[in-house]
Amino acid sequence: MARTLFVASPEPRTGKPMVTIGLASFFIEKGMKVGLLRPIVRDRSTDAMLNIFNNGTVISGPAVGALTYEEYVADPDSALESIVRTHRKLSENVDVVIVSGSDFEGVVGFDEFEFNCRVSANIGAHMAVVLSGIDRTPEDVMDAGRLAVTTARQEFAHVAGVVITRVPEENADDYRRKVDKIPTYVIPEDPLLTAPRVIDIMNSTNATLINGDRANLLREAESVLVCGMNSTHVVERLQDGQIVIAAADRPELLMTVAAAHAVEGKPSLAGLILNGGFELSEQVMDLVGKLVPDLPIMTVATGTFETADRVSRTRGPVHLHTPRKLERAVELVRKSINPAAMEAISEAPGAAHVTPLMFQIDLLEKAAAKRMRIVLPEPDDDRILHATDTIVRRGVADVILIGDEEAIRTRAGELGVELATTQIVSPQDPELLEKYAAEFARLRAKKGVTLEQAREQIQDVSYFGTMMVHMGDADGMVSGAAHTTAHTIVPSFQIIKTKPGTSIVSSTFLMLMKDRVHVYGDCAVNLDPSAEQLADIAISSAETAAQFGVEPRVAMISYSTGTSGHGPDVDKVREATELVRQKAPGLAVDGPLQFDASIDPVVAAQKMPNSDVAGKATVFIFPDLNTGNTTYKAVQRSSGAVAVGPILQGLNKPVNDLSRGALVEDIINTVAITAVQAQSINNEQN
Repeated sequence: MARTLFVASPEPRTGKPMVTIGLASFFIEKGMKVGLLRPIVRDRSTDAMLNIFNNGTVISGPAVGALTYEEYVADPDSALESIVRTHRKLSENVDVVIVSGSDFEGVVGFDEFEFNCRVSANIGAHMAVVLSGIDRTPEDVMDAGRLAVTTARQEFAHVAGVVITRVPEENADDYRRKVDKIPTYVIPEDPLLTAPRVIDIMNSTNATLINGDRANLLREAESVLVCGMNSTHVVERLQDGQIVIAAADRPELLMTVAAAHAVEGKPSLAGLILNGGFELSEQVMDLVGKLVPDLPIMTVATGTFETADRVSRTRGPVHLHTPRKLERAVELVRKSINPAAMEAISEAPGAAHVTPLMFQIDLLEKAAAKRMRIVLPEPDDDRILHATDTIVRRGVADVILIGDEEAIRTRAGELGVELATTQIVSPQDPELLEKYAAEFARLRAKKGVTLEQAREQIQDVSYFGTMMVHMGDADGMVSGAAHTTAHTIVPSFQIIKTKPGTSIVSSTFLMLMKDRVHVYGDCAVNLDPSAEQLADIAISSAETAAQFGVEPRVAMISYSTGTSGHGPDVDKVREATELVRQKAPGLAVDGPLQFDASIDPVVAAQKMPNSDVAGKATVFIFPDLNTGNTTYKAVQRSSGAVAVGPILQGLNKPVNDLSRGALVEDIINTVAITAVQAQSINNEQN
């Protein structure tokens, strides 16, 4: 996965494009392939930035925009997912992704910086916050920086550096202070980088070109001079790259300025604006045209004040057609941020969090990496049909539905759901019914089940789906949207049974916190497991955590920590902890631990200072169902965590239960989880 650096500003006009281009040039010079991502493509600098990267003249690399502002407003959650997916796709082809945050100047009711922080957190980026020092004291800039860093942290974005631009060069050292212990870099003001081109000024003032080479309209106007004095004082104030404003009814000023521009060694002007809308004599214009044929001269109808005001408010972006600006931007950033600091911005630790969106996208991508066959035995529920459409369209898994094919396809058509490539199997299929009944009778022979009884039992969709998994006609099953938990999982106990070496089938919930993933077990199946069963639940839960990218550090939860407490309940947890250490000696486990000691480093340092798990646990094993179920629901409701599950573990093949109130998204996630479990089992068997 490519490194990602997110360049964002909590305010407009900070010179963010300059910083983006300068940082990109550093990585390109090191031989790395750099890509640019613009999350939102509404603002005016988007085209300029995309062109700079895609053109390859100064900065070379693929550049993409994710979506429009209107798309974001229509569905913020889907928009954020779209941005994350665009980032991942871009990351596959480059070494470094630089994200240039949005610039929604004038958009009402939209917290732009907060949005950019949320994006940064969900793509695991290091963030460089860009602030402006213009017309601000160092104290003002520090206050703005602290507020930006606080906002970023609230959204779980990692700020690796603060860049302060447009600082007066003579007192730049006054701004070189760390913002909340974060490295800070100062880039002095450079008039060229904010200077508009002559054509930008021409457009903003509605001017008409009456003289000069149109190619010179692309030159930057680095300063403005309004002529309200006599010719002698005008000449004294002329500078290179200047745009001059003079009243059209003062031909002596026009002649003076033109002559000064024409004389070798005098200032080379960017252009001349004649305001007031007065008629110019043909003789004067003929003379001026011969004297300065290349100098852009424009006329406007507005008065001096209004013309000067429009010119002063015109800004020019860094653009593909402003090569001087591009070169100066690279030069300034490279001069102000040394190479070691640039490396530090992109490689600083602290971006190893996992947001719920990151986890869910990872989950779907893991499932899609090797498509498994997942049977859904409840297609009479519209949620199942909608979920099937999404699962198949995204390539998460191959779905098998159980039921009457004609009825299912008719209902899918009414819902606008596409099932063209989805397999539908009837539980009355003669061939499958006989095959499954014979196997079920064999499995349950000791319970007195006859072949005739087996035929009747197998026609129940839960039993039929479970037999499909057992017989290898499917890789996993998800049910429970329209049936009880018992109806879903009892057939798996009878048919699929537990994995070798595991004494109990148990459950976990993946708790998607705002910046990490925890695993809770058992919160749904076993009422009061014994010490041996609790040990097996812990080992199975650690395996589940690893399957989904969570490094297992197992905390055996109790009301007491370490050796401080005694009693049947805490003794059971202590015994279970020792059994885990014996059965899985390489697994990081500790207990008994109180919940606060397992998750809070400060408490852990006091109660269990030498523990490898206390204060940093990722897997939490509760002593009984009452504790586990109460805790997961309390955490879910009080913290806003997303609880994914229950996930059944310990079976030979995966079967998972849905809540009867499950949303379509819940069904999709559970199918993906089941597919990943099936992949893991297949890998173990191979």
